[in-house]
Amino acid sequence: MQELIQSQKIMDEERKQIVLEILADKYCKQILQNTLEKPKSAMEISSEKKIPISTVYRRLQTLYDAKLLSISGSISQDGKKYFLYKSKVKSISINCDLEETTVELIPNSRIN
Repeated sequence: MQELIQSQKIMDEERKQIVLEILADKYCKQILQNTLEKPKSAMEISSEKKIPISTVYRRLQTLYDAKLLSISGSISQDGKKYFLYKSKVKSISINCDLEETTVELIPNSRIN
């Protein structure tokens, strides 16, 4: 059975620019790819992708602000808070000609 995937076309020029800048950032792309299958902590992302933890936290905030990343959190038994991050997009499609740039987001169907 084939799943119908609904893409979301970005109309706002400022948001388009933000998404294009994110795609130009290698760390943002690595984080989105690394969190596509299952939610991961910042430490897991840092360790698996060999990205400095401070860079991971900055990029996580950028991705969250751009609505490309979801955050879930809990408190462990010893009272520590921890957060898990998951990509909200499966892919991003860009079409650019001399008149217009179109950006479409394909949502991650694995979002809970």
